[in-house]
Amino acid sequence: MDRLLDVNDLHTSFQTYLGEVKAVRGVSFHLDKGEALGIVGESGSGKSITMMSIMKLLPENGKITAANIKFSDRDLTKLSDKEMESIRGNDIGMIFQDPMTSLDPVFKIGSQLEEPLIKHKHISKEDAKEKVIEMLKLVGISSAEKRINQYPHEFSGGMRQRAMIAMALICNPKLLIADEPTTALDVTIQAQILELMKDLKTKLGMSIILITHDLGVVADLCSRIDVMYGGMIIERGTTRDIFYNSKHPYTWGLLKSIPNPQEDIKQRLRPIDGTPPDLLKPPIGCPFSPRCEYAMKICLNRMPEAFKIDDNHFSSCWLNHPNAPKIDKISGGDIKNGK
Repeated sequence: MDRLLDVNDLHTSFQTYLGEVKAVRGVSFHLDKGEALGIVGESGSGKSITMMSIMKLLPENGKITAANIKFSDRDLTKLSDKEMESIRGNDIGMIFQDPMTSLDPVFKIGSQLEEPLIKHKHISKEDAKEKVIEMLKLVGISSAEKRINQYPHEFSGGMRQRAMIAMALICNPKLLIADEPTTALDVTIQAQILELMKDLKTKLGMSIILITHDLGVVADLCSRIDVMYGGMIIERGTTRDIFYNSKHPYTWGLLKSIPNPQEDIKQRLRPIDGTPPDLLKPPIGCPFSPRCEYAMKICLNRMPEAFKIDDNHFSSCWLNHPNAPKIDKISGGDIKNGK
């Protein structure tokens, strides 16, 4: 498949009064045309900051260093702010976490959706209005002709999220970044939004990066999943690899914390004990080792390499080393006895 996005060795940090916060530490990933990639992890793992770094939407105290970030053969790290403006909303669309704070409360929905069309596509206001109505209908908003004259507070939560999706898609971008697009919605609306994104991906042939903390959300939409923790990608693989053959204890923890309706025996959900690492002083070893029940001495002192499980599956965990003790990740065996 043709490569659309290639991120190599991305580092993002923030200067604060306490010191430098290393929010993203050496992240590399790729995305092909027409593909959907899921990036999962707890809050604070660096998912959103990674995407904001790609879009160059960081605050003034943010600093980005990367070998390169290639999008359609253009290196985004070398583009000026004006050149990036021509890409944001045009070639790359983004759905932000909270649609109520992302939509301007003093402007009508129609005018907010018309603006990127007029700016990027250089069409008339009348043509832009027709395109907005068409897009609102496409994302499932009824009475679109009436809705374009309403303000964000007149929309329900689900409708605001659909309006945000319409805004992100209005210029037919090559890439859609969806940052927790269903977090504030009830489960029924969540299912509708995810089905809508899946349908639009097929109709428009665009690529999607879906950011979430919920593995269940990415199961049906994404073909590959990258698991982030402590500002790093600690496991990557196909969706089937991650769900049925995961090789990192953090991924096991995420899977155990979501309900499985196919389980014959009802089991309590198991939260991951502890808290994410302090990225003011990142650990020298595996960032998950303080919370890992299988941690060994080497985990605390040396960062694990990305061990190759197969051609598309990699896991940064010392348990994948040939000399590591074998464990039973399902029953939580005792590592000391090599069970």
